Amino acid sequence: MFKKKLYMVLSLVMLAAFVLSACGGGEAPAEEVAVEAPAEEAPAAEEAEAETEEEEVAEEAPANPGLAMDAAAVAMQFWSDDLYEESIIFMDTEPINPDAPVYLQSLLDNKVDTSQYKMEPPFDICFSNAGVNNQWRVTGYVTMREQVEQLRAEGLVGNFIHVDAEGSDEKQITDISDLVAGGQCDVLIISPNTSEALTPAVEQACEVLPTVVFDRGVLTDCPTTFLKTIGGYAFGYDGAKFIVDNLPDGGNVLALRILPGVDVLEQRWGAARKVFEEAGNISVVGVEFNDYSGPKTKTIVSDYIDRFGYIDAIWMDAGGPAVAALEAYEDLGLDFPVMVGEDQMDYLKYWKEMDVTAIAPTFPTFQWRTAVLAAVMILQGEPVDARWVLPQPHVTQENLDQYYLPDMPPLYYALSSAEDMDNWPDVWKELDTTVYKDVIE
Repeated sequence: MFKKKLYMVLSLVMLAAFVLSACGGGEAPAEEVAVEAPAEEAPAAEEAEAETEEEEVAEEAPANPGLAMDAAAVAMQFWSDDLYEESIIFMDTEPINPDAPVYLQSLLDNKVDTSQYKMEPPFDICFSNAGVNNQWRVTGYVTMREQVEQLRAEGLVGNFIHVDAEGSDEKQITDISDLVAGGQCDVLIISPNTSEALTPAVEQACEVLPTVVFDRGVLTDCPTTFLKTIGGYAFGYDGAKFIVDNLPDGGNVLALRILPGVDVLEQRWGAARKVFEEAGNISVVGVEFNDYSGPKTKTIVSDYIDRFGYIDAIWMDAGGPAVAALEAYEDLGLDFPVMVGEDQMDYLKYWKEMDVTAIAPTFPTFQWRTAVLAAVMILQGEPVDARWVLPQPHVTQENLDQYYLPDMPPLYYALSSAEDMDNWPDVWKELDTTVYKDVIE
């Protein structure tokens, strides 16, 4: 039975083939190809679809992947669009007292009466310092100390009490409380470690003493004067704009920050971020905290070069480790990037000798001596600016020779403007045998 059924099926198949041959002749193979073609073309279609999806993913990939990193966030309590715009204007503003030394010039006239604090010299000045824990702060503190010695020689300063918080908010809060309660201060100068944490301690001091805050700010306007150069917005804008101008066809940028939570540093990075985003053709591939460490900076830069093949520009919110960043390129035999550093001698020397395309925005250390001079002015009953905005020059290729001082130690920052001091530059030659030796090296 099975064989019979099989024979019938085969017969029907043969009959069908004969009928098709009679009706269509040689066109049958073409029809078969046409029917089978879609199945053969399916892999190509899938590949095309996959390529389209890849293109869509590429289009959706962020132009600035580094801006999605945690370190790229800006603490908005320290940001102001109005102050950002004002800072850009200040960069081109002439001082209201151009004949004064740069460390006594002001870009904004907002004097306050200090006659209530007038007393007879010598004055006892107390200083709560965030720390002497990096090159910039060493230059600043030595400049301040020498200014105190000159005023002491003039009979204007008696005791100078310096308390180092060693980079600790908790210690500085305790330091300020002890200084206020101790009764040994006629005036208190404060350089806050971080802005938000130190605000209550500064407000406590303001209730008891005339108070000078400088360098880093706090979230209160209670100090008799808050002084600094134009500040973080100008610094960040200056360096980022230089990068954009020197990469007209675009490029990738690595941004290096030292630590979060400090107003002037948040403003530096916030301004730079704004410039990079508005440029449109710049890709920020990474934002990293380097802890102001040369070895860590060099490692970060080397890692990014390894990942991306080359980094076109490096922006820094503090230039102390700038040479370490450039050495990473030198070690790999690569052309140097467009570089943003600062005005310390080792960077200016490297820039000049290696012919780097570079700029040095500054946060001049001369403000450390201004703080002491402001304290004396207050105790003499002289008016001071409630918000004292000092000029903020920068170092460019055009004025590099003016600021590069080859006989000064590597840590020295050119914008200390200490050349008119009695013990300059000898005091800097003595630092190799002082407690600052570890910072110098």
